[in-house]
Amino acid sequence: MAYQAQPQTLDPHVTTSQASATIGRNVFETLVTVDSRYQIKPMLADSWEQSEDGKTITFRLRKGVRFHNGKELTADDVVASMNRWITTASAGKDHFKDARFEAKDAHTAVLHLQQPTATAMPVLAYLGGNYPAIMPKEIIETADPKGVKDYVGTGPFQFKEWKQDQYIHLAKYPDYAPREEAADGLAGKREALVDDLYFQFTPDASTQVAGLLSGEYDVAADVSYDNVERLETDSNIKIEVAPTGMLTLYFNKKKGLFTNAKARQAIGAGIDAESILIGAYTNEKYYKLNHSMMMYYQLGQWSSDAGKELYNQNNPEKAKQMLAEAGYKGDEIKIVTSRDYEDMYNGAVAFQQQLEKMGVKTKLEVYDWPTFTELRNDENKFDILVITNTPKPEPSSLAFMRKDFPGWTDSPELDKLLASFRGAANLEQAKAVYDELQKWFYEYVPVVKIGDGNSVSATQISVKNMTWLDGLIFWNVSNQK
Repeated sequence: MAYQAQPQTLDPHVTTSQASATIGRNVFETLVTVDSRYQIKPMLADSWEQSEDGKTITFRLRKGVRFHNGKELTADDVVASMNRWITTASAGKDHFKDARFEAKDAHTAVLHLQQPTATAMPVLAYLGGNYPAIMPKEIIETADPKGVKDYVGTGPFQFKEWKQDQYIHLAKYPDYAPREEAADGLAGKREALVDDLYFQFTPDASTQVAGLLSGEYDVAADVSYDNVERLETDSNIKIEVAPTGMLTLYFNKKKGLFTNAKARQAIGAGIDAESILIGAYTNEKYYKLNHSMMMYYQLGQWSSDAGKELYNQNNPEKAKQMLAEAGYKGDEIKIVTSRDYEDMYNGAVAFQQQLEKMGVKTKLEVYDWPTFTELRNDENKFDILVITNTPKPEPSSLAFMRKDFPGWTDSPELDKLLASFRGAANLEQAKAVYDELQKWFYEYVPVVKIGDGNSVSATQISVKNMTWLDGLIFWNVSNQK
C-alpha cells in the first residue's frame, strides 16, 4: 500500500504520531479497545471490575495469548508495559499520575489509582497515538528513551522489516489467538486474511495515483484530494471517505509574540476558516466547519456553544488592531508544517496568505514528517505550527492540553478544570465540566482550530472489507485478486 508518511518509531509509548499508530496497532494490542460506537470492549483483558471507591480496577487476562516470540502473555508483561506507559507516554502521565499496575496472579493485573477518574477506561481503550500497547516484559526492560529495540506484540501481524525511506513489512502471525466476538470497530475478532502488509512510503501524490491505476498498489491510505475525480473514473478503484482530524494552528507559547494571549486571540479573530479549509481539502465534501474542540462526529457526546461567536470571525482589521495592542512590530513570524500531509501543507499556504492580510510578515518552512516531528519540540524553530490534530476519545486527552506537547500550554485555570474533569465519578459528571473547558479554549487560545477534515483512501476492488476507525483497519481484510 502507498503510505504517505514514515514514522520515527513504532513504539507507541514514546510517540503521539498517528502514522505510527495506524501501522503499529496491527502488531501491538491493548487491554481494552472500542467498537464502532466507541463503547469500551475487551481485548487482551477478558473482563474488568472497578472497586466501589473507584481507586482500583482489576483486569482478568485472556489465557493462551502468545507474543510473536512464542512466549505466553502473563500479568508480568502487562505490569511492565503499563507501568512504563504510565511513566513514559504523555497520555499515561496526564491521566494516571502516581498510579501503578501490579500482578495479582499470572492472569490478573490490578491498576491502583490515587483517585477515581472518569477518563481511565476511555484512555486505556484508545488506539491512536500514544496508545497503551502490551509488550513482553523483557522487551520493556531493554528499552531506552527513544523506544523499544524490538517490535514484539500479540497482534494478528508481526513485524518483519523496516527499510528506511522505503517500506515497513508486517507478516501474518500464524499463532495469533483471535477473540470470538464479531468484529466491530477495533473490537472483536481480528484475523490476518493476507500474508503480508507492505507500507510503502510514497508522499508524492502522482506516484500514489500512478501506482493505484497500474495495480502496483492495492491501497492508498491518504489520496490527494485533487486526484479523487480521476480515480473515481476507474471502475477497478473504490474510494472511501472518513473523518481524519482537526486542522489546527499551534502557537509557540514559550517564546515570542504568541506568549501573549491577545496575539493568539487576534489570529482567531482574523482568519477565514472556510477559505483555509477549501485550500486544505479542495471540496466541502472533505471538511466541516466546527467550533467545538472535538470532532464533528463526537458532538452527540461532547457539545457546547461556548465560544461559538469567536469561531471563523474573518475580521482581519480587528486582528491588525489586536496584534498592535499585543506589541507586534512587524517581525517575521515563522510558520512550520509538513508536506507529507496534503491538508497540512495546503492549509498552511492558505493561512500564510491570510496572515499577510492581517499585516503580518511571514515565512513558511516545510519539512518531511520525521523532521517536522523532531523540529516542533524546539521552541526556537517556530512561531506557529500547522498540524492536523488527531481526534481523542475525550477532551482532556487533546494534545494541546498538555504542558509537554509542542506549543507548551501552561494555564493554572486549565489545571483546575482538568482536575475537576478527570476527577469526576463518571463521564456524565465530566460532561458538566466540558462547557467550562470550551470557554477556556476560546479565552486562553492554546491553539486556533480551523475545522474538521476527512481523509480519502482508495483501494482496488479486489480488496474487501477495508474499514476505518481512527485510521485504516487492516485485519479482517482480504485481497481477492
